[in-house]
Amino acid sequence: MISIPANSDFSIHNLPFGIFSTRGTQPRVGVALGDHILDLKALSQYHDFDFDRSVLSQEFLNDFIALGKEKTSQLRRDIQQWIATEDPILFEKDALFVPQSDATLHLPIRVGDYTDFYSSIEHATNVGKMFRDPDNALLPNWKHIPVGYHGRASSIIPSGQPIVRPKGQILPKDQTLPVFKATERLDFELEMAFVVGKENSLGQEISVEKAEDYIFGMVVFNDWSARDIQKWEYVPLGPFLGKNFASSISPWVIPLEALEPFRVSGPKQDPEVLPYLQYKGMKNYDLNLEVGIRPENGKETLVSKSNFKYMYWNMAQQLSHHTVNGCNVRVGDLMASGTISGPEKSSYGSMLELSWAGTKPITLEDGSTRKFILDGDTVTMRAYGEKGTIRVGFGEVSTKILPSQ
Repeated sequence: MISIPANSDFSIHNLPFGIFSTRGTQPRVGVALGDHILDLKALSQYHDFDFDRSVLSQEFLNDFIALGKEKTSQLRRDIQQWIATEDPILFEKDALFVPQSDATLHLPIRVGDYTDFYSSIEHATNVGKMFRDPDNALLPNWKHIPVGYHGRASSIIPSGQPIVRPKGQILPKDQTLPVFKATERLDFELEMAFVVGKENSLGQEISVEKAEDYIFGMVVFNDWSARDIQKWEYVPLGPFLGKNFASSISPWVIPLEALEPFRVSGPKQDPEVLPYLQYKGMKNYDLNLEVGIRPENGKETLVSKSNFKYMYWNMAQQLSHHTVNGCNVRVGDLMASGTISGPEKSSYGSMLELSWAGTKPITLEDGSTRKFILDGDTVTMRAYGEKGTIRVGFGEVSTKILPSQ
């Protein structure tokens, strides 16, 4: 019998899907349970699945997700039942469970397209106060549309893969000509992202009412930013080199149905949005988020504690708006929330806000200070929902910064 530690992210209520390998084996589909991974490829030798078992031997989850929720959700329910009843096949075959400590976790999906939204009103307001007008921080369109941009899918990386400090053009203060150098304002962005699990046709919009049918699950997302490069380049077309060098995601994709217990109402949207963005029911999720910074050879300091429930624009609205013009989405597409900040300073989701553009450095446990992220720092993000005895966690996404080359 596999024991599940108290407060484990990967309880029987969760059962997220991911891609793992062990020494000498190929990547394959697994399910996280406590400190172990249930090897679905191995399990398929003992249980009959009503789908092509070859999808369990792929190096990405895309083909498995493409089976549709009817099949993937049924498999998840079956596994829950087998665990609850201590199914003999499941627990008498030792090879079916692999300790997570013995496994390598891989990028869970082949990301075809990636969209980043800007959907936290607290974050957008903070940025507006810093760089535009403290009394009129939001741009005129912000409360009418889920603002977003198309990012770079090729540089989305898994947890544990370090990134090199990026270089680009920067305009020094009080100068008129740019210089080429490594960013001095490397920043994290605390985000969540959803994975598209169903395709629509070109020209076919996805309604708010049906949007969740197209969302397979979620991951934690760190959308790295080079603030000084971004500041010089973003007018008139928006983010480019300041954003496309790397984004990090957590390895386990939590199915949307696992998050049902954590549904909550979202913020009141005023003024009233256009009819195609109006929705009924609870579309936000009460998920605790946190960010820690660990210096080289040092201890981690928790610098932010936020919550996904603060999102002004929810996932259903984001997907509906994304496709209202007929844009088609594909299985494995990734859509990120944008930086998630709460109303208190301790809940801000970026160093830009936590240090207020570098004017108010934060102090770590070792006494060192940070305006932005330094070489050797490791940034770790975590997310989990908790309600009564039910806990569903995302694990973590952790990334170390290497010096510029």
